[in-house]
Amino acid sequence: MRTILLILVLFAHPVYAVQPDEILDDPALEARAREVSKDLRCLVCRNESIDDSNAELARDMRLMVRERILEGDDNEEVKEFLVSRYGEYVLLKPRFGGSNWILWGAGPGMLLFAGVAGLIYLRGRSRAKAPGEETLSEQEARRLEEIMKT
Repeated sequence: MRTILLILVLFAHPVYAVQPDEILDDPALEARAREVSKDLRCLVCRNESIDDSNAELARDMRLMVRERILEGDDNEEVKEFLVSRYGEYVLLKPRFGGSNWILWGAGPGMLLFAGVAGLIYLRGRSRAKAPGEETLSEQEARRLEEIMKT
């Protein structure tokens, strides 16, 4: 039973949602279409590429990619066409610039902020007096001696 399971795992490969009627006749153009499609997000499934998604919108986008390639657009022109149509969210990996600086910088910025806040907190704790370091006043010391004598 384990052997069968191991064989199935070894021969498992991703199943793409590309339908046979979408595939281009020219293998080189089809490879380019797959290359472009893997970088484009399905707007219905969110974190799947349009190659992996079975959604109708993903199918429409795959067909648009293939149409643009057949019209002679290069890979970047195809992506630009889809970005102009659906917005920059269609890219699985957002560009490093423009308003995305906030997104790219938020993680490291928050880490830096947390580190500085932690250092300030630890520094303040090291300067504070320990609870047992306070001394007794004279009145408290006399009262303590009275209690100890009885």
